Amino acid sequence: MGLFNRGKSHSTAATAAPVDPALAALTGEYTIDPAHSRIGFTVRHAMVTNVRGSFHEYEGKLVLNGSEPATSEAVLDIKVAGIDTGIADRDAHLRGSDFFDSEKFPLMSFRSTHAEQLGGDNYRVTGDLTIKDVTRPIAVDLEFNGSATDPYGNERVGFEGSAEIVRSEWGLTWNTALETGGVMVSDKVKLNLDISAIKTA
Repeated sequence: MGLFNRGKSHSTAATAAPVDPALAALTGEYTIDPAHSRIGFTVRHAMVTNVRGSFHEYEGKLVLNGSEPATSEAVLDIKVAGIDTGIADRDAHLRGSDFFDSEKFPLMSFRSTHAEQLGGDNYRVTGDLTIKDVTRPIAVDLEFNGSATDPYGNERVGFEGSAEIVRSEWGLTWNTALETGGVMVSDKVKLNLDISAIKTA
């Protein structure tokens, strides 16, 4: 059982599978809770180690349809100025024109276009990722962690997800060659999501 089907169903009402009441109960709009979520990334540095970071300023929502799960949607806007790798000078470089150019392009955004179940609680959500006014499709693999009502009466759903992008495809091309061969920063970046969202409607 899951939140997303393998694409939109074309079955007639007579042959359509009954809707699971527990799944249908999840139908609604959810706001991502930044206090209990994380949007992070990992990139290879100097060919020998990984640098990890995250974005601290973002907002987004999920529109879940328990009766027609494949029509569910996800929207996410990230303020790139909120990037944090734990090193102030490196963060300033990432905000600057060599990378995100956050003063000119303050937001990185994702808009889902399709969702499908891969099996069990595993899904793939495809959509458009926009960085520096360049929009390209990406696929995000997600695991549905379940739903619960917290001590304050909020209805929550949780997801973990990951994706991999080639940053140069979005104009993030800065690099430095190493004397020993290779480059300072890998072109491939791994994205990691840990999302908790609260039902609002």
